[in-house]
Amino acid sequence: MNEIKYKLKLVKNERKLRKEDDFLNHYNKGEIIHEKQMAFHRCLKKNRWVFGGNRTGKTECGAVETVWLARGIHPYRKNKRIDCWVVSLSKQVQRDVAQAKILHYLKSNWIEKIVMSKGRQDSAESGVIDFILVKNVFGSISKIGFRSCDQGREKFQGASLDFVWFDEEPPFDIYMECKMRVLDKRGEIFGTMTPLKGLTWVYNEIYLNEHNDDNVWHEEMEWADNPFLNKEEIEQMSLAMSTDELESRRYGKFMQCGGLVYNTFDENIHVIEPFEIPFDWQDNVSIDPGLNNPLSAHFYARDYDGNVYVVAEHFEKGKDVDYHASKIKDIAQKLNWKKNRSGFLESLIDSAASQRTLASNKNVVELFYENGIATNPRVNKDLFSGINIVKRYLRDANNKSHLFIFKNCVNLIREFKSYWWGDEDAPIKKDDHCLDELRYYLVSLNQDKTLSNKKSIVQKDKERLLKRLTKNLKH
Repeated sequence: MNEIKYKLKLVKNERKLRKEDDFLNHYNKGEIIHEKQMAFHRCLKKNRWVFGGNRTGKTECGAVETVWLARGIHPYRKNKRIDCWVVSLSKQVQRDVAQAKILHYLKSNWIEKIVMSKGRQDSAESGVIDFILVKNVFGSISKIGFRSCDQGREKFQGASLDFVWFDEEPPFDIYMECKMRVLDKRGEIFGTMTPLKGLTWVYNEIYLNEHNDDNVWHEEMEWADNPFLNKEEIEQMSLAMSTDELESRRYGKFMQCGGLVYNTFDENIHVIEPFEIPFDWQDNVSIDPGLNNPLSAHFYARDYDGNVYVVAEHFEKGKDVDYHASKIKDIAQKLNWKKNRSGFLESLIDSAASQRTLASNKNVVELFYENGIATNPRVNKDLFSGINIVKRYLRDANNKSHLFIFKNCVNLIREFKSYWWGDEDAPIKKDDHCLDELRYYLVSLNQDKTLSNKKSIVQKDKERLLKRLTKNLKH
């Protein structure tokens, strides 16, 4: 009880501080910190996004980022005078949300001038602002311009900008136009949004990062991440929403009608920084072959507690077996991966690889063998039992995770986030090459456990003899 009272006192003190004039000075200061807001501010990527539910604090960090950059006081970035745009869905939304937040954090003596699109300058918060000139600490003037998506793409042409902040999801053509606006200054894009429109371009371009762009980064926020939300209020709001609404409005998740197959996958838990794997942990390689389709191969390790680590990835399409084998062996050499007594790298592979085709006298298993990789095609491909086993590794009955993926395995991570249930209670057969060979590997571990629990003929004979002896002794 004392701990609860102490935390309530901290929240009250924080709210009191935020009522003072210098709101920016008290942002995420003191004992209560919104950790995910600060992760956004610390990230140095050029295309940063926050996917959050309503009232998670996502717009707050977008406004603070804008003011920090305009003032030239950003604690984690190189500071200078800037020209930027704040892009909202409509003028009304601009006035009520992004514009209001920026005015909240801008002290009046920091403002050189406000130019209005609609309304009076002496009551800027009630009207629609065209741009704000902000006094930069270096003695120059920064410019925060406002745009709305309902103006159309043509209104986004011509300018040269240091950054663009999207408050909520813009149409793709406007997003691309804004990327052109920051190109010559090597500027940046950041966005804060609640994904209410389903699997749009943002899902593919940013969330999945399907182009594996090193400049793309995202963070997810939910109500529990906001330390200033009351827990009772969270429970009441949760009870009033459907499951789908909760996923998007509380957790900030992208949703499709069927839902994610692996809905317990969490990048914050299951994706980890690479580290040097002990030699004794090295376990196996698993391959899902493809020619026109991508070939996926991952290297798997296990610690002494049975936790699985996906430590390296080869993923490429349009290449032959010689090429893929060479790439897989290169990875093995870098990892100093174990080989069998014959000097071959060992691997699991889809059973279809053992079938010959009209195009070749040799099957894929034989071709890999000729390249120094001994593949085992005797894998269990049962889809639904395999999915259940993967789910148990993601989260067991005690809510513990036993599957960890090195962050360099970008294609496996992407597939986890884009594997949806379709019609007839079956997953949509698309972008699942990594997940297929992950399933083969995890099922093989489960089979090994099942086999190890089976009693041999000798053990069964011993048990029968023991029962007879025990029976004779009783008589």
